[in-house]
Amino acid sequence: MKAAGDRQSTRDGARRHVMRVGTALAALALLWTTNAVALDVAEVGSFYIGGKTVELKDLPKRELVLVPGSPPVTVDPNGEFYAGQMYVQYVRLATPKARYPLLMWHGGGLTGVTFETKPDGKPGWHSYFLKQGHDTYVSDAVERGRSGWSRFPEIYKSEPFFRTKREAWDLFRIGPADGYASTVEGRKPFADQKFPVAAFDAFAMQFVPRWAGNEPLIQAAYDALVKRICPCALLAHSQGAGFAFGVALKYPELIKGLVLIEPGGAPDPDKVDLSKLKDVPTLMVWGDHLDAVPFWAKVVPAVDKARAAIAAAGGNIEWIDLPKRHIVGNSHMIMMDANSDEVAGLVQDWFQRNGLMR
Repeated sequence: MKAAGDRQSTRDGARRHVMRVGTALAALALLWTTNAVALDVAEVGSFYIGGKTVELKDLPKRELVLVPGSPPVTVDPNGEFYAGQMYVQYVRLATPKARYPLLMWHGGGLTGVTFETKPDGKPGWHSYFLKQGHDTYVSDAVERGRSGWSRFPEIYKSEPFFRTKREAWDLFRIGPADGYASTVEGRKPFADQKFPVAAFDAFAMQFVPRWAGNEPLIQAAYDALVKRICPCALLAHSQGAGFAFGVALKYPELIKGLVLIEPGGAPDPDKVDLSKLKDVPTLMVWGDHLDAVPFWAKVVPAVDKARAAIAAAGGNIEWIDLPKRHIVGNSHMIMMDANSDEVAGLVQDWFQRNGLMR
């Protein structure tokens, strides 16, 4: 039998152990709480904007079985529908560090998922810029993702078209055109590639149908969003940059910063007065291997022509060529690359230098 002193010592030791465990758990809880509160989200929400009611008439009805074993139902395509609307998700911080909300616009055949979790499961630019103190508005353009689409040819005037994996491999500069293969093992990316090649098939799951000729609908919804939310900063990728140029030319006073990630084109200064953008601070960012794809070899000079016109008008415009900064191997999907945070840091530094942070 233990002596009374030994028993007391055992009890005291047990109490100290419980206290140490409790303190550790409390510390972990505090750490978790601190991390959660550090982002200090005031509201997460969404809304639709743009579009109009359209009416269809004199179309044939059909009977369909919608659930196996259920009775058929009559599907009537006639009546009023809403078309041309755009889905927008926002995250508002309780104490944002940025002076203006940040709107993030995706490229062609894609959705707002472009800026969310990366295909390899790591956090994307949406998380990055939230942590830097930006209120964010990430949208799915008209006809894409949660914005939905409409009948064709009654509303949309053409049928949808889709991006193949091979086209994305080449156009997005994951690797040379002849480096694509159906099997993961057979694919040959650029030797210095920063895109997570092992997650390429996960990226392909993000591709959505798109329609030719809907650009006015898309632009109208983006215009409506800017009029509702801005003044703001605008970050646009690829095709989205074309709509960003469009809205900035209409409402330059509302765009306090324009960041264009590998714009898929730009207005021709011989046809459009780009001096309207002279008071809109603008940043353009380019990745690697642009000369490897004929499309990009043609796009870059056209965009540079627009850049030169804005600069000649006295505009504040900066051009970042990542390889010239010894940042190599970036694909067209810079926000998904392994070094995406490093590039986002350059963008964030630009926001800071241009007075867009508090």
